[in-house]
Amino acid sequence: MLNGLYGLSYNPFDRQAGALQSSFDSSDFREMTTRLNFIKDVRGIGLFTAPPGFGKTYALRCFSESLNPNLYQIAYICLTTVSVTEFYRQFCSALNLDASIHKSAMFKAIQDRLFILFKEKRRPFILAIDEAHDIDPRALKDIKMIMNYAYDSLNCFTLLLIGEPHLNHILAKPIHEALLQRITIHYNFTGLSADETLQYIYHKISAAGGCPSILADGAAAAVHGFSNGNPRIIDNVMSDALVIGEQLRKPVIDADVILGAVENQSL
Repeated sequence: MLNGLYGLSYNPFDRQAGALQSSFDSSDFREMTTRLNFIKDVRGIGLFTAPPGFGKTYALRCFSESLNPNLYQIAYICLTTVSVTEFYRQFCSALNLDASIHKSAMFKAIQDRLFILFKEKRRPFILAIDEAHDIDPRALKDIKMIMNYAYDSLNCFTLLLIGEPHLNHILAKPIHEALLQRITIHYNFTGLSADETLQYIYHKISAAGGCPSILADGAAAAVHGFSNGNPRIIDNVMSDALVIGEQLRKPVIDADVILGAVENQSL
């Protein structure tokens, strides 16, 4: 029915359908990608924070897919609500190491493998920890020690910490001062601007074969006002707006349709 009224081949604001299309080149996406490409070569720690739905994990995935597997080895950990020992086991698994019952043995094995990958294999390791705001503070302390090579004069691998904004407050605590000082790159997402929100919606509609004119003047401003530039919320509002517009047989999605969709999202 969407295809009949709006000329769309699919719902462009559905996350799974939209993933098949090219990404929207937002300022946040560009900023994170630029910093990721920098940190992969200088190594060290990169910190990236944003509320849920801002696209930080998507940017990380695009970065991972762009890497030459002959030059870099990357691993992704997102299950962070675990014990320190279990975190070590995940780290060992990412490096294809056998886990031990002793943390000290895993610590040494991890350090040795990271050094070999960097110095001998010439294929430095990148560890991306998503949902890092949930990680055990004791694991954060151990990460700092794992990165200590050659009397703290060498970075053998890249650590990417990706999480929600309160990760910044966690790392600002005195207990994590040494780790905070090691952070080379730090970026907080700002969200889509009002103009980017309009272009984002146009981009998605066009990708699905629709015409941007199905969105009335002022409708995107209403979406931005509710979403604060959060792409996931924009997608949810626009998905509802397409359904409401279809039900009302409105060929153009106007501010009234958007307000109806916002009310649905607010329930």
